[in-house]
Amino acid sequence: MNMPLRLLKNALLAAAALVAAALIFFSWQYFFPVQAASGWSYRVAYDGVQKAAGLARAPGGGILVSQELQDGQGSILLMQPDGEREVVVEGLSKPDGLLSARGGLVFSQESGDKPVSFLQGTRVSELFEGDQVQGLWDDGHYLYAIEDRKGNGRLWRYRWDDRKLSVVRDNLSETESITRCTDGRMLYSEKETGVIRELREDGRDPVVIEGLRNPTFMLCDEQGLWISEDSTHRARLLLVDAQGEQTTVLSFLKAPQAILPLESGRYLIAEGGRDRVLELSLNKDDGFRREPDSSAKHGEAAEREQNVLKGAGG
Repeated sequence: MNMPLRLLKNALLAAAALVAAALIFFSWQYFFPVQAASGWSYRVAYDGVQKAAGLARAPGGGILVSQELQDGQGSILLMQPDGEREVVVEGLSKPDGLLSARGGLVFSQESGDKPVSFLQGTRVSELFEGDQVQGLWDDGHYLYAIEDRKGNGRLWRYRWDDRKLSVVRDNLSETESITRCTDGRMLYSEKETGVIRELREDGRDPVVIEGLRNPTFMLCDEQGLWISEDSTHRARLLLVDAQGEQTTVLSFLKAPQAILPLESGRYLIAEGGRDRVLELSLNKDDGFRREPDSSAKHGEAAEREQNVLKGAGG
């Protein structure tokens, strides 16, 4: 065999080896099972949910899950306690945020100028128009909705009593969720910069957590602040406690989205990249859960933050 043909053969073999290695690597990332931290376990609660994203409790019982498909192919499913499934809203475009409120369901669509809507019974009504709205939060008087846009996103505040709508923040970039914590702080995530900011009355909104990989949905409860990372490979579900200590509770996720608390230390996690919803459980004998008074030493700071946020919410 002459030299040019030998070189060509070697080059083709090397290219084939690289392609094979890449395929093996990406297959490994996709099929490698989710890993749970010590003290936690998980199971698949619902499978076959296309691009599972939003989660909420249904007013009449059961769990609502959004299928974040585009171009009118998206829908909201009701998972009945007996295992039956029912489509309650269809014809949506990237339904993302779901939130139980006022005996119904608020939902957003992260596509163009789709409205934030309210489902009560079988009737859907439009609350207000946004542009690529994703995260939602409700405190009983105000409904907050945040847009996931590049550089021109807004944080909306809608008052239920008189339907008054105002812009709390503008010029936001890739802000995906907003939540209020048990200490009164209101936080929102910036996916692009990998940070969590605190909403403050003075408008400066300091960074409280940084160094994250594509943070998206958040949840605050007695355990701390839960954060899911919207990465297609090796994504994590993080828990940050009152002292700022960060624990990776689940790893090797694929595009995790919303987090919903259940009873007895259990949570639901929408894993859109694998078309399913996981149930996460805290082992009862682990002792991971903090004592109710563990944040007492932060009481003074929490009170100051609550006063600031009350001013921002007025």
